[in-house]
Amino acid sequence: MLSRKHLATLLVLALLVTAGAAAVSPSRRTHKNLKVLPQDISDPMLDSIMISYNKALGVNCDFCHVQATGLPDSLDYASDRNHMKENAREMMRMTILINKTYFYYDKTQRPEYLNVVNCMTCHRGTAYPVE
Repeated sequence: MLSRKHLATLLVLALLVTAGAAAVSPSRRTHKNLKVLPQDISDPMLDSIMISYNKALGVNCDFCHVQATGLPDSLDYASDRNHMKENAREMMRMTILINKTYFYYDKTQRPEYLNVVNCMTCHRGTAYPVE
């Protein structure tokens, strides 16, 4: 029969193992309303892509995303209420098509992640590139 001390020790160890496993498991968050980027994109990859858009266009996230209802200082990333979001999707499709069609790429890499022609190619830090 286990003493209370041994039982408490086993319980603490089980909790630590469970907490450790939860801490290292990948994010299972599903992204809402992704229409161009893959649904299984990792959080770091999605963040990296979005940050590159911010830099290439010289804008903040609210250029394409609307404020969350009732939550000041928060954005509703899934909402399509801002027409610039669909414009951004069209630009993403265009660069994916250009990169897939005109540049060699490793077929094991997803075309959404190609970076030969990207937003900076035309925008160069401005929201509306000069023609």
